Amino acid sequence: MQYRRIGSSGLRLSELSLGSWVTYHNQVDSAAAREMMAAAFDAGVNFFDNAEAYAVGQSEVVMGEAIKALKWPRLNYVVSTKFFWGLDREGNSINRKDTLNRKYLSQAIDGSLQRMGLDFIDLVYCHRSDPHTPIEETVWAMSDMITRGKALYWGTSEWSADEIRAAWNVAERHHLHKPIVEQPQYHLFYRKRVEQEYKRLYEDIGLGLTTWSPLASGLLTGKYRNGVPLDSRGARQDMGFLVKGLTDAARNAAVTQLELIATELSCSLNQLAIAWAAHNPRVSSVITGASNLAQLQSNLGAVKVIAQLTPDVMARIEPISAALAS
Repeated sequence: MQYRRIGSSGLRLSELSLGSWVTYHNQVDSAAAREMMAAAFDAGVNFFDNAEAYAVGQSEVVMGEAIKALKWPRLNYVVSTKFFWGLDREGNSINRKDTLNRKYLSQAIDGSLQRMGLDFIDLVYCHRSDPHTPIEETVWAMSDMITRGKALYWGTSEWSADEIRAAWNVAERHHLHKPIVEQPQYHLFYRKRVEQEYKRLYEDIGLGLTTWSPLASGLLTGKYRNGVPLDSRGARQDMGFLVKGLTDAARNAAVTQLELIATELSCSLNQLAIAWAAHNPRVSSVITGASNLAQLQSNLGAVKVIAQLTPDVMARIEPISAALAS
């Protein structure tokens, strides 16, 4: 496992990391989380990603219980969470969901710290942008969170390049803690935001990336070529919005082409896809997910594939990916 700095910061993350979206609490309990986090840590993973909204806060509880049981030295691992949607989805308070105002953020961090059983969160993201709250208010609130010692670094997730630059400029102007990282979706069929939209930000403001969905929600495992398996993510009622993309005929045909390259490299299709995302030097860490230990171990095997992605191999992958990428 190699380690990369987040942009221009001094914080170093493992090139592959472990996230909890969909799986923790829903498919993975505290015991299973402890087993997988221990295996990931033993393989060199030092970054574990979470969010307040995952399983309506219960994902943080599961991860926190696992961390407590594992008794790792606090300096040895990095934990993140994200704020925006809130926990009270059906409640009446407009200041408790879909916002990044100071009132919500100041209470959201306290809730996450309590659920995870930690004194501070290493990395806190604004999970989406909020067009209804002045960017200055959000930047001040995030910077204050760090000043008070409740978080160490902050960043954004799925913000536009203009929004990220505006936040950075506010922090620069007022000598506040700046956003250091963005967490966008990035995989073989979703590339333009990372490779084009953010291009100027890497050099201009030192933006780092922790990317999610390297397997395109499972499409790049090949499991959806003959429909939606009953035990898959696409079959979950709350994941129904993914089905159209997962069963796209053209992309599944491309998956078959990519599998031929994976076979030649003596790796699995999922390992090839994860390694491809990690091959981008702008990516600080690729967030992987797993619902069981075997899945986790297979995904982490991508570490050995990164070095195999020579210019010739990348040139063969490029037309297959680019033709269908958004």
